[in-house]
Amino acid sequence: MPGPSSPLPLDDRVGVFVPHSPPPQVGAANGALTGRRFAVKDLFDMTGFVTGGGSPDWLRTHSPATHTSPLVTRLLLAGADFVGKTICDEFFYSVSGENAHYGTPTNVRAPGRVPGGSSSGSAAAVAAALCDIALGSDTGGSIRVPAAFCGIYGIRPTHGRVALEHAMPMAPTFDTAGWFVRDAKLMPTLGGLLLQGQARVQPITRVLIALDAFALADPEVRTALHTRLRALSAQLPALEPIQLAPLGFDIWRECLRLCQGYEVWQAYGAWVRDTQPALGPGIRERMQMASTIDEPTVLAARSARQRALEHLESICVPGTVVCLPTAPCIAPLRGLNGEALAVFRSRVMALTCSASLSGLPQINIPAGEAHACPIEYPDSHVDTPTAGVDACPVGLAPVHACPVGLGILGWRGSDEVLLDLAAAVS
Repeated sequence: MPGPSSPLPLDDRVGVFVPHSPPPQVGAANGALTGRRFAVKDLFDMTGFVTGGGSPDWLRTHSPATHTSPLVTRLLLAGADFVGKTICDEFFYSVSGENAHYGTPTNVRAPGRVPGGSSSGSAAAVAAALCDIALGSDTGGSIRVPAAFCGIYGIRPTHGRVALEHAMPMAPTFDTAGWFVRDAKLMPTLGGLLLQGQARVQPITRVLIALDAFALADPEVRTALHTRLRALSAQLPALEPIQLAPLGFDIWRECLRLCQGYEVWQAYGAWVRDTQPALGPGIRERMQMASTIDEPTVLAARSARQRALEHLESICVPGTVVCLPTAPCIAPLRGLNGEALAVFRSRVMALTCSASLSGLPQINIPAGEAHACPIEYPDSHVDTPTAGVDACPVGLAPVHACPVGLGILGWRGSDEVLLDLAAAVS
């Protein structure tokens, strides 16, 4: 095993690491990742340290881990150096990346805007070049969304293909572990180290574009995605249009909300009742909602989930992938609250629910940038996409161009194919 610590400095110039991070560790001297650095979301266990899950109260009331996540061990044995544990949304129950207790990691690709969550610190650390690789988790979009907002590569693998032992749960029938990188050439290497179970590798012969999913995105996001798809046209089969959700995404999004919330309460409800933790805004309300979901409601939602899964698997057969926006907008301004936060979350979940409900793999590929002008309302921040910098209202300066992400949804077990695709098109 690699040594327990190293003189590596903990560089936290963008506020991504938790204060209770284990010290840096040096990886094996000769391995596929020797010389690379990695960070770990504060969801994965490391022996001798408490896994915090974004909550100081959880950290205070729990004992140090007695095992290390096998994902961390594999990266160390492959030669990568561990640099620190990263901030995440509290109990992973958000997609904004803002933690009321530990702060919001800086998104260097979108100044003044959120990094996306819940794997916010991991994505922000990779985007800021504090590490080459970062482990995250994705239940309802927690790798895909921050990857899109930070302009990096990220994968939500096929459900069950990456080990989740010795890690905190959120909603186990949805939970996946995945990773972020800036350099897409690392994606297949990491797949070879971290993926388990059966791969279903075959060439991509059909590429579908989900018109109904694209319709949910802001105009400038759609423009950037179509530009990226045109650039990829020589490397992919011709695009074929499809309506991915024939009855609309609202049904799938509500199904995800209920099933996920029920499982979250099963995992943490007793502790919340007993401890009465000081939950942050948004998390408090979602936990309260989760506590009200009864068994008849979740049974009906699970039935709807099964129908969605069967429909999506009938489309994503081996050889077929689906293109859709990873997120419908650029990263919102920090401090989003009230109704604007609810609208943002609802819009995002409409696009992330397909992979979450089905357990199919989805990768984010950076797809250029879009501009927006910030218009501030009394109780929230709302971004209005524009047709370009010149379209900003008088008196409002244009913001920095912000990353846009292209999502590619594959068939079950196509993880290696998606990783190779990312490396090929980078």
